[in-house]
Amino acid sequence: MKKLSRRAFLYNTSLASVALGVTPATAEPAKKEIFVHHVFFWLKNPASAADRDKLVEGLKKLAKIPVLRKYYIGYPAATSRGVIDNTYSVSWLTFFNNPEEEEVYQKHPVHLGFVEEYSHLWEKVIVYDSVGPK
Repeated sequence: MKKLSRRAFLYNTSLASVALGVTPATAEPAKKEIFVHHVFFWLKNPASAADRDKLVEGLKKLAKIPVLRKYYIGYPAATSRGVIDNTYSVSWLTFFNNPEEEEVYQKHPVHLGFVEEYSHLWEKVIVYDSVGPK
């Protein structure tokens, strides 16, 4: 077996790591700040597909607010376990770069207009906001 210099060994090891997508155990993962805003809506008329579709129409308008990174509109899944609450009608899951951008979203004219135009559709709203560990 050919003896490698330390420099050659480190070079070959780094090439192998890149090829395999491996990072050294001592490397800290890049920490990206993220703010998650998850909203659950209970409609006044939960059996009304028209009301549900109208709310979704409004949520899609919110998706145009520039600080919003990603969003997902969902309906309750057909799952049944003691820890699951599937009594809501529509969920709105959004991702922001940080809490400050979520605050911009809250005060944005499109968001304020959404609340004014569509709030007559829901009887209850619950919001869960979360941030990652530091």
